[in-house]
Amino acid sequence: MQLIGMLDSPYVRRTAICLKLLGLPYEHHALSVFRTFDAFAEINPVVKAPTLVTDDGTVLMDSTLILQYLETLVDPAQRLVPSDPAERLRALRLTGLALAACEKSVQLVYERELRPSEKRHAPWTDRVRKQVHAAFHALEVELAQVPIVATPDQIGEHGVAIAVAWQFHHLLVPELDFTDEFPEIASFCAQAEALPAFLETPPT
Repeated sequence: MQLIGMLDSPYVRRTAICLKLLGLPYEHHALSVFRTFDAFAEINPVVKAPTLVTDDGTVLMDSTLILQYLETLVDPAQRLVPSDPAERLRALRLTGLALAACEKSVQLVYERELRPSEKRHAPWTDRVRKQVHAAFHALEVELAQVPIVATPDQIGEHGVAIAVAWQFHHLLVPELDFTDEFPEIASFCAQAEALPAFLETPPT
């Protein structure tokens, strides 16, 4: 399998780390949707990262859909999403909050890096900042109630999503540092980033 996209994308990094945790071999091609648009388009004309090219040549996109497919390739005991309905529901909630934090952090980066300063709309930016804060606040409450164990066999897909979202946000939106406000997330993510699958997949 081939994973296409840059690891500075939280969605690409999320997928790459889960591939490692699942024990699935893959080739990583670090193509940018900006700098190498044409080369990316030759693989996937939609130019969406991450893109996965399966062994039979099928092109998949969207990290959530890719991970759903990858889960079918491993033994149930290896899967990163719980099978118990109650545990699965909580994992999905945490993943949704983490992906919301990712999405809003990405919007802030695009607003700063791609939109001319004279065309930026402060009320919109303020709204997105509040949404990022709300997502991380909800995650802090959840982790304070039931912590996630940051080990390869217990972190789960939801734990990966949280850690990747947190790292991306603090690298790319450093002006909104939530470390002191959300200590449960900060502690968990520091432990997650020390795992081999994370260390081997830096967001650069």
